[in-house]
Amino acid sequence: MSWIIAALAVWLAGGILSAAMPRGSRGGTTIGALSAVLGAVLGMPPVVLAIAGQAVEVLRWNWPAPYGEFHLELDALSAWFMAPLLVLSALSAIYGHEYLTGGAGGHERKAAGPTWFFYNVLVASMAVVLLARNAVLFLVAWEVMALASFFLVTFEDEQPQVRDAGWVYLVATHLGTAFLLAFFLIAGREAGTLDMTKWTALNQAGGGVCGALFVLAVVGFGTKAGFMPLHVWLPEAHPAAPSHVSALMSGIMIKTGIYGLVRFLSYFENVPAWWGWALIAIGLSSGVLGVLFAQAQHDLKRLLAYHSVENIGIITLGLGLGLVGLNMRQPVLALLGFGGGLLHVVNHALFKGLLFLAAGSVLHGCGTRQIELLGGLVKRMPWTGACFFIGSAAICGLPPLNGFISELMLFAAGFAGITHASATVSLSGVATLGGLALISGLAAACFAKAFGIVFLGEPRDQRAVHAHESGWAMVAPMLVLAVACAGIGLFSPWVLAAMRPVLSQLSQLAPAEVAFQLGGVELMLAGVAFGAGAFLLALVLLNAAFRSKLRRQKTGMTVTWDCGYAQPTARMQYTGSSFAQPLLALFEPLLQTKQHRRPPDGLFPKAANLETETPDLCRSRLFHPVFMELNRLLGRLRWLQQGQVQLYVLYIALTLVALLAWKLGGN
Repeated sequence: MSWIIAALAVWLAGGILSAAMPRGSRGGTTIGALSAVLGAVLGMPPVVLAIAGQAVEVLRWNWPAPYGEFHLELDALSAWFMAPLLVLSALSAIYGHEYLTGGAGGHERKAAGPTWFFYNVLVASMAVVLLARNAVLFLVAWEVMALASFFLVTFEDEQPQVRDAGWVYLVATHLGTAFLLAFFLIAGREAGTLDMTKWTALNQAGGGVCGALFVLAVVGFGTKAGFMPLHVWLPEAHPAAPSHVSALMSGIMIKTGIYGLVRFLSYFENVPAWWGWALIAIGLSSGVLGVLFAQAQHDLKRLLAYHSVENIGIITLGLGLGLVGLNMRQPVLALLGFGGGLLHVVNHALFKGLLFLAAGSVLHGCGTRQIELLGGLVKRMPWTGACFFIGSAAICGLPPLNGFISELMLFAAGFAGITHASATVSLSGVATLGGLALISGLAAACFAKAFGIVFLGEPRDQRAVHAHESGWAMVAPMLVLAVACAGIGLFSPWVLAAMRPVLSQLSQLAPAEVAFQLGGVELMLAGVAFGAGAFLLALVLLNAAFRSKLRRQKTGMTVTWDCGYAQPTARMQYTGSSFAQPLLALFEPLLQTKQHRRPPDGLFPKAANLETETPDLCRSRLFHPVFMELNRLLGRLRWLQQGQVQLYVLYIALTLVALLAWKLGGN
């Protein structure tokens, strides 16, 4: 644990030093980025050992806070979430060093030192959330994480839409925290302690109490994770934040909500069946609706934000299948569900981090995120285009990349459910297969639009014409993530073997039993990895042979068949709206997309266009009316705010007297 404490110290010290640097100095950026990388390097050795199943590392320090204790533990479950945190935080810091000093979005005019302070504090607080075993410490770290990310989201606070996004995020995250406060109070009372390592006592709590705890956990942790319909902050905050921060928030921070839910579930030996079904329903609705709303977006980062909702849905679907398997005493279903969900936690951190960094590179090179204004960037930004293509293929679940492996495990879990004699388990398998198939197809259509409109064809705007590739400090982290996406796909049998300790912890099976139950799955993944490796090797050899042949013969250039168009222009290309229109029309009842058309007019029309606008119905139809009504009701209490300090002191005194009277009356 000494290495983890050293990492926390480096993050915090680096953040403080970077904030103390003079405004305009690049020293703050350098110190902040270096300390983020150094802290990640220091924290990695114990994390790797914990994933491998080494003994749990424990640190306990008494502190004077009521009911509090600085109690950290590093077990296999914490380490599984810590590993992507360390990797992505370091790579995002390297990327952010150039991104913030290279003028992306006008960032060169901002003081970067405070930003690196909040970046390092965010990384350290997320690490403490994953390691905390005391409820008070967990909540303190959770609140610090929320505040640090708020200040990062509002980095460009001179823009009104950024300020609005920041306040939406702050309100949403504190509503989730309110549910978590109730959750921890009830759990601590039922277990008789706020020491979370002793919360296995919750197994003796009544069914009603456990059900209430589950609902509170789903709402509290699900708000941070981005469950539908609690996701409304996510498509606002991710586009507003600097791109390396968006990568960290989407790749890691929203996973702290998944971690909290999984940690809570790990305390129970027997779980009700309806818990699993609830998570399956949440996963399917979040996955399908997330990818549908992503299809309708015109802002590249906003599109990626909705895909975070989709992928959180896939992870939650896996957790639901795991719970159904535990309830029905089906170890293969439980292991495949938990395994696919937890592997997708890591996979999503890699390919979504890659995609957000690539989107930031597009912003850095063009000065805009609007899909309709881009085009032809693969010729001007080849490294960014290649990395975005790999990330797109991975998030769509295409072989041989990492997204394919975790989704393949969930498909296998669905088939395992279908073959079960119980109609309930079979229904879960049918729902999984149908939902995943729909999500995968829609994701492929969405990223065909995103990659095709942004990187292929001809530029639609002068900003795309004059686009330039990013520097190597931004390209190198993207390449590392792209290689990692391919590496997990090609070495998936070994990755699954590395998951045995964490799957043993969740499934309550011995590691040897886990290995026995997953033996067939490892053989299947070995076949997939061998086939993918052979295919890639064949491609490399064919490419080398083709290039060698071209070098030995004379080649010429001529035009292709061009349908009578001697010089294609951007006017002849699909726009993002026109590309997505057939799918949006198919799901019109769910999306309620508004179309603005200007059809061709006359014999020789000069212009015609189609624009679409898809509001988030959860925000416009659910939360907005509720908050407007609350604002109206609370407005009636404004007479209490007289602006006089004496009255405010009187309010405080009356409250203290009332609390004292209540306490004395109780005694």
